[in-house]
Amino acid sequence: MRTGLVLARHELRLLVSLALWVARRRHGTRDGGTAFGYARGQGPVMFGFAFVCVVESITMAVLLRDYPAVHRVVFMLDVYTIVLVVGMHAASVVRPHVLDADAGSGSGSLRIRRAAHVDLRIPLEKVESVRRELRTTHERAEGELDVAIGAQTSVTLQLTEPVAHFTFLGRRRDVRLVRFHADDADSLVKAITLARSGPSALPSPLPDQPG
Repeated sequence: MRTGLVLARHELRLLVSLALWVARRRHGTRDGGTAFGYARGQGPVMFGFAFVCVVESITMAVLLRDYPAVHRVVFMLDVYTIVLVVGMHAASVVRPHVLDADAGSGSGSLRIRRAAHVDLRIPLEKVESVRRELRTTHERAEGELDVAIGAQTSVTLQLTEPVAHFTFLGRRRDVRLVRFHADDADSLVKAITLARSGPSALPSPLPDQPG
């Protein structure tokens, strides 16, 4: 029962995200936070997946043309699947990471998201360090969270103390290290550093490190 409610809420978020995408609006950025996107590289893959679903729908329509009742049911399911696939990409576009802080203030928060699946708020005062780090392989470890896009992360946050992350089905995990992806990782790392410590504390740029 609980799992069904979680799935229903998730699908509702995808549909809302699709509506926001069509309206060219973003979720969670009205209060002046700075948005950082992460969906640039996954668009072709998602639309390729949607195209495969369209081909499958046409194929099933041909195969079931002599069974109109079954055809109608399968067709509706296929269309809904395509809508959800496009909705997943729309959610990644309209739900960016959001940095809510003033430069040098040391307060505020970073909201890390992945479509409608992950939404983690991290107070900036709990950020010990932030660095640009490209990784393409990730091993699950206790106290670490990898929010990968296209199997890669480009920003690493080390925290001073654990923050609570809740999985898709609501299980709690305490994490002290978070890796995630941003399309413009350098700008995000710079913005976080400025917000935490002011312009004088900007680090030298770090080269990408292979995972």
